[in-house]
Amino acid sequence: MRHLLGLEKMASEEMEHVFANALHFKKDRAHKSKLLAGQTWALMFSKSSTRTRVSFEVGIHEMGGRPLFLNANDIQLGRGERIRDTARVLGRMVHGAVIRTFAQKDVEEFAQFSGIPTINALTDEEHPCQVLTDIFTFQEKRGPLSGRVVVFIGDGASNMARSWIFAAGKLNFELRIAAPRAYQPTSELIHRSGGNIVITEDIRQAARGADLLYTDVWVSMGQEAETERRIRQLSGYQINRSLVELAKPDVLVMHCLPAYLGKEIDEETFEAHASTIFEQAENRLHVQKAIIQWLLE
Repeated sequence: MRHLLGLEKMASEEMEHVFANALHFKKDRAHKSKLLAGQTWALMFSKSSTRTRVSFEVGIHEMGGRPLFLNANDIQLGRGERIRDTARVLGRMVHGAVIRTFAQKDVEEFAQFSGIPTINALTDEEHPCQVLTDIFTFQEKRGPLSGRVVVFIGDGASNMARSWIFAAGKLNFELRIAAPRAYQPTSELIHRSGGNIVITEDIRQAARGADLLYTDVWVSMGQEAETERRIRQLSGYQINRSLVELAKPDVLVMHCLPAYLGKEIDEETFEAHASTIFEQAENRLHVQKAIIQWLLE
């Protein structure tokens, strides 16, 4: 049985297969798939969401299934029931699970004990659905990512950065991470990924010749107590016009949203690249439908 728990163990051929199917879903959205006919998929969210929840609910519905949204506060998980017990119950009642939570080990334990396809819709360690969508969006607009330069700017130890690190080890592109020393990924993680990865504190050097400039929020859910410190330490790591001018003339700028303008990206640059950023958001729907199809093949 397949799961999508992260990108580290997903083969490049599997990624490309998902991208090809995502393109099919996008081009022919009017054709309603019946792959999930008669199925109910649980969406178990311990973290709030706009894009992830809507894209999965709509996607499951368009594939003929029924999404069942379960907030952690509405079920026994919110009262301390073990993950494995919840998994063994839901595995007898629903056909798949999409989990958005804090601990990576919770998603992995659910997959182990539930016996149903399980998707990591975000944890503190990885966000595989988002990065697969980002790569699909780039390739749709610029062709294969192989041989290109992707620059991640901001918290280089975040879940988004980690998923980009694992993707770099699969798809043969150069990943540059521009981050303060305290926000850089560990050398062990870089070695584990096997990718062509450059870590630097020099944001301007990192941006030179880039094909893609990428950023994310400085303060993720669960880090609110660190807000003041994070904003102070990451304040020099912003995508703006002067940084974009260092990249290639046709550089793409992406943000996985929500965006806090004036922090990780300024308003002028955000609006100049809004068409890409919001198509990137739309593509969550198509890529996640392709992920579900891949899990069930």
